[in-house]
Amino acid sequence: MAEAETEAKATGGRGAQLERSGLRHGWTTGACATAATTAAYTALLGADFPDPVTIELPKGQRPAFALAAEELAADHAMAAVVKDAGDDPDVTHGALVRATVRALPSGGGVVFRAGPGVGTVTRPGLPLPVGEPAINPVPRQMMRDHIAAVAARHGGTGDVEIEISVDHGEEIARSTWNPRLGILGGLSILGTTGIVVPYSCSAWIDSIRRGVDVARAAGRRHVAGCTGSTSEKVAVAVHGLPQDALLDMGDFAGAVLKYLRRHPVDRLTVAGGFAKLSKLAAGHLDLHSARSQVDKGFLADLARRGGADEKLAEAVATANTGLETVQLCSARGVPLGDLVAAAARDTALGVLRGAPVAVDVICIDRAGTIVGRAGPRGPRER
Repeated sequence: MAEAETEAKATGGRGAQLERSGLRHGWTTGACATAATTAAYTALLGADFPDPVTIELPKGQRPAFALAAEELAADHAMAAVVKDAGDDPDVTHGALVRATVRALPSGGGVVFRAGPGVGTVTRPGLPLPVGEPAINPVPRQMMRDHIAAVAARHGGTGDVEIEISVDHGEEIARSTWNPRLGILGGLSILGTTGIVVPYSCSAWIDSIRRGVDVARAAGRRHVAGCTGSTSEKVAVAVHGLPQDALLDMGDFAGAVLKYLRRHPVDRLTVAGGFAKLSKLAAGHLDLHSARSQVDKGFLADLARRGGADEKLAEAVATANTGLETVQLCSARGVPLGDLVAAAARDTALGVLRGAPVAVDVICIDRAGTIVGRAGPRGPRER
């Protein structure tokens, strides 16, 4: 369990969702792994295990985590935290996340290992190379940052091996998409903000509507519907939009479009991950993985329209992930990202049904790099 020392103010759709729904947020596996790593390295350097252990999340929140287990030996220290997903129906809720930290020779850096219950990447198309532990980039950076901070406080070098494990993780992973994605042996250590937002359709859609109303009341004529925090940053960087013009769309593209159909603004930017926006391109308005999937056959057809030969189209159709399809096409000069963005724009204009809203689309990869764009088009230009 963890308590936030400083509560984040409700800014944007997710904060509004929590405010209006009364649902309790939780913590990602990445945040739990960072807390356990921080405690373990502190003890390895000769201090007591901090309990609770406080960490800083990417957006500045400072939650404190109680330790569920600890172990100190001559060559390693281990600490464990129970994941609390709040009111979200997360399959990892209650899982015990362990971090075992071992010192490396000076200059060894920070090395990550997959312990029992944490998967290993076996297929391309993910944000990690094949053979790497399934510990995503943001949690890795969080752990590196906290290792450096602990080393500075307690006189360490910061050169460590971090082994993350999850009790019963391999069994829990059977209820996730990991086996299909080629992540074998257990769970992924995930999270971009450290916070799990409870999934409530009605609360989220209500927050989207409220966001549109606030933007219109402030005189904003250009808003952006974003699938997450990374795409939100990209929309701000590209268009210079203020905070009150940003809509935390999440998976609810249809909710944004249908509300703007009745309450229009001059322009809508749709920004999101390539895989999610490929679903919008294929006509899906709910982008959640439980209700729509990336249609690689559809992507292969788009690739053909962009000049792909049959060998490349077949590779797209059998790719492991949506991101891999972009990488395959980019290497052959086929602008699949732009084609998906244009098709997503066409879907959006269809839902708007002639409302006076021009739409542009930005597709990004997990790192926030733009992989596809479609410029603004309105009902009069279709």
